[in-house]
Amino acid sequence: MKEIDLKINGQIKRLTNKTFKFDERIGEGWFSAVYFLKTQQIVEKFQSENTVTMQFFQRRNAILCGIDEAIALLHTFAKNPEQLEIHALHDGDSITPFETVLTITGPYQAFGYLEGLIDGILARRTSVATHVYEVVKATGDKGVIFMGDRDDHYQQQSGDGYAAYIGGMTAQATHAMNEWWGKQGMGTMPHALIQIFNGDIVAAARAYHATFPDDNLVALVDYNNDVIADTLKVANEFGEKLYGVRIDTSATMIDQYFMRHPEVLGTFDPRGVNPELIFALRKALDDAGHKHVKIIASGGLTAAKIRRFEEIGTPVDTYGVGSSLLKVNIGFTGDNVKLNGEDQAKAGRLYRPNPRLEKVDYIKEH
Repeated sequence: MKEIDLKINGQIKRLTNKTFKFDERIGEGWFSAVYFLKTQQIVEKFQSENTVTMQFFQRRNAILCGIDEAIALLHTFAKNPEQLEIHALHDGDSITPFETVLTITGPYQAFGYLEGLIDGILARRTSVATHVYEVVKATGDKGVIFMGDRDDHYQQQSGDGYAAYIGGMTAQATHAMNEWWGKQGMGTMPHALIQIFNGDIVAAARAYHATFPDDNLVALVDYNNDVIADTLKVANEFGEKLYGVRIDTSATMIDQYFMRHPEVLGTFDPRGVNPELIFALRKALDDAGHKHVKIIASGGLTAAKIRRFEEIGTPVDTYGVGSSLLKVNIGFTGDNVKLNGEDQAKAGRLYRPNPRLEKVDYIKEH
């Protein structure tokens, strides 16, 4: 994926305050570290005539996300936000270690208590966007579905979905994940549907197709831990109507195919979704005349695992990825680096001007 694509996906026209649903208690300091609240009171009492510049950075190559949310936070909860001078990069920008991504200039007591919240917003959104970008890049031009609905608290879905979109992923599992960029969720059948039909994958697929005839029919085929046999049952039943099959074998399970073909064992880990199973599935489909059927792989996938799949040409058409994308491992730091226009910062944290920053205008929301 080219950076310019991310910039377009990142919406140069920033998201507005109306997009975000903030807890009103933010304005009361409920989510701010108490030492920031105490500092705010002390500054107001003893040094109220001040102007500080706070800058934010992180320590790796990453895809930036959370900037629009942080700006909306400031415009919603800072005191006299129209008087703040804000310069920022855009969601979707590629950033480097220690590069300044956001600066805020104004009276400390007007916005300082929001420092930790901004750090957290940028950390989570940038982590997700970066992980997604790495996965999308690893797959080349193949599709990726964001399936992170079960891996974190449901209230994170909207922001995580937007961060995944910024990272380059456009198919998401829930409507909430698409909320900030105006799309709807997508999905096929879960294991629960097959269970309701007593483990009969063909019957479940019939019911799905009858209910959603305009959807691409994708059958989940690992329920009985016999991926190839069940795939052929569905393919033979539906023929050209079957768009694809999804494999989601647990990492603790070995598919029945390997029990029938023990001669192939001994040179790889046969558990879970693995290239050897997918190669065998592709061959079985092709040999049976179902070359049109797509293969979707999911279950414990990471960027590193997908890269290995792609390096050996594993015939996966689309990947579904969830939990590995939600690990927050990119931390941001906010520092006061100027006081009344002069350099003033803790040792090692001097002001780092960045010509890529753009001035952010304050637009009052009605």
